[in-house]
Amino acid sequence: MKVLFPFFLVLLLNCTTLDKKDVNVSSGIYIVVLGIAQDAGFLQAGCEKENCTLFWEGKEQRRHATSLGLVDEKTGQQWMFEATPDFKVQLHHLKTESGIDHQLGGIFLTHAHIGHYTGLMHLGREVMGTNQMPVFAMPKMKSYLENNGPWEQLVRLQNIKLQKLTADSAINISANIRVTPFLVPHRDEYSETVGYKIETDDKSVLFIPDINKWGIWNRSIVEEISNVDYAFLDATFFDANELPGRDMSEIPHPFVEESIELFKNLPESEKAKIHFIHFNHTNPLILDSPERKQVEALGYKVAFEGVKIQL
Repeated sequence: MKVLFPFFLVLLLNCTTLDKKDVNVSSGIYIVVLGIAQDAGFLQAGCEKENCTLFWEGKEQRRHATSLGLVDEKTGQQWMFEATPDFKVQLHHLKTESGIDHQLGGIFLTHAHIGHYTGLMHLGREVMGTNQMPVFAMPKMKSYLENNGPWEQLVRLQNIKLQKLTADSAINISANIRVTPFLVPHRDEYSETVGYKIETDDKSVLFIPDINKWGIWNRSIVEEISNVDYAFLDATFFDANELPGRDMSEIPHPFVEESIELFKNLPESEKAKIHFIHFNHTNPLILDSPERKQVEALGYKVAFEGVKIQL
């Protein structure tokens, strides 16, 4: 914990905290944010932009790729959503935070982009050598892992045990927790892409770290937000000018400015549910920036690592 403590302390001091009801974990079931960045984390290889320069000058701390931890203190179980390249740090933080030293109850994957599944490499015999770690995946994602190296070795050596998911079909991962995957439009080169709804008897969370534009989804994001208590939503890019020289149509995401425009007429209670997450290293929301303060002043939350939300 000596290595991680300054990192999480800096983030907590620099970011607006959630309401007291959000960080009360007395129920024993809670979500903990383990990462907030886009697939490659912050900073990224080859980055010479201002955000990254601040890191190299020692003025900013590392942010890890987007991941959520789910903990049930009453049963001693814990799960992770996404297996990121930062898996080893996030697993340590989850176990330190929860005080639970048992093996993970499982890992839920959203899709086959590098920041969302490549952390599975740490489960192989070169590292942890786990025994039948449950990995929950949709059919195409499951097939991709079964038929492509080095991932198929994890299956063959039984380091992981793939659990097939079905869209819009809830599974009970404990007596108190249900998880439902749902399809979202994204760049599906190797697998389909899903978000997740995580539910207890009292609370529910929407997790959509990656999606193309809200308008091409066959569901209303406004309606989906209305049906949950918390919504962690894709905020990869702040606006269309973030990557000069790149064709943004090749990497479509809802720009934060677009989402704010879409949600502007929501009641304050609905805006307060929204936690923007999955920030590219160029996105000013990843830092304690004027843009971040503006978004928070509008009533939204900007995810930061280490925050816990009671379910």
